[in-house]
Amino acid sequence: MRAHPGDWLIIERGDVDHHARRGRIEEVRTSDGSPPYLVRWTDTDRTVLVFPGPDAYVLTPAELEAADVAAANRFSAVQREISHRGAR
Repeated sequence: MRAHPGDWLIIERGDVDHHARRGRIEEVRTSDGSPPYLVRWTDTDRTVLVFPGPDAYVLTPAELEAADVAAANRFSAVQREISHRGAR
């Protein structure tokens, strides 16, 4: 895993008790971009030092924006389908 300040750390949780998290990488403490990272979490606005586990990955700001647009498009398509089926 390699990152730069400004990239996003995404942690996907595979269990019901935890939700996915995303945080902006504020600082990379190594010259090669490997962990640990100083991350500001969007859900708490807290900054913490993170050693990411196997359920984490890094996205550039452009990659995160593209993923968010794709998710919004999928959501809209599902909503249209629900509305269409409900009108029958």
